[in-house]
Amino acid sequence: MKAFRLDELEAERAANEGAYLQFLREQNMSVGLYALDAGEQDPQKPHNQDEVYFIVSGRAAITVGLETTQVARGSVIYVPAGVAHKFHHITEDLRVLVVFSPPER
Repeated sequence: MKAFRLDELEAERAANEGAYLQFLREQNMSVGLYALDAGEQDPQKPHNQDEVYFIVSGRAAITVGLETTQVARGSVIYVPAGVAHKFHHITEDLRVLVVFSPPER
């Protein structure tokens, strides 16, 4: 078993001064913590992997392809591989668990 605490992951991510911290990588998936502060721009480009986003905290909108929805704590979003997507209109600091399958390269 591997177990993680979000507060410790957030501290590690912040200490490394990056928006993304991959903290688990297995044969069929990888998991990371993604952080965007209120008003920040999301620089993402489409990925070669399917993704699932679980919103841990914050408020924003996300556009996936041509669809846009509001997200907040507890929201879960699936993004198919190769589809353009971005968080925007981030009104509260956003913390997101990201699951890639297969693992992000």
